Amino acid sequence: MNLEYFRNYCLEKKGVTEEFPFDESTLVFKVMGKMFAATGIDREEFTVNLKCDPEWAIELREEHADVLPGFHMNKKHWNTIQMEGDLSGKLINKMIDHSYEMVVKGMTKKLRSELENL
Repeated sequence: MNLEYFRNYCLEKKGVTEEFPFDESTLVFKVMGKMFAATGIDREEFTVNLKCDPEWAIELREEHADVLPGFHMNKKHWNTIQMEGDLSGKLINKMIDHSYEMVVKGMTKKLRSELENL
C-alpha cells in the first residue's frame, strides 16, 4: 500500500482531518480531533502507527513480522505497520478501520453524536 492510497482511505472516513501537529513531516489523521493514525512522510520506509486493542495487537505482532510495537507510542495500544511489506491490503484496511473505530468508541457521547450528524 502506498501513501496516497492510505491517505485517501483515511480521508474517506466520516469526521476525519489530516494535520501536521508535531512537525512538518509527521502526518496525523484525526477523527473529531482524536488521533487514529500517524505516519512520517519523509521516512525511507513507509510505516504507519495505528491504535489497536491490546490483545489483538499482541496477536498481530506474533503472526506478522510487519506489525511492530508502536514507534514513539504507547506500545500496549499502538502498532507500527510496515506498509510495503507482506501484509495484504485487506488486513491493512481492517487495521485502519479498527483504529478509527476504537477512537470513535472512546469518544464522549457528545462527540459521537456530532460525528453521526456530519
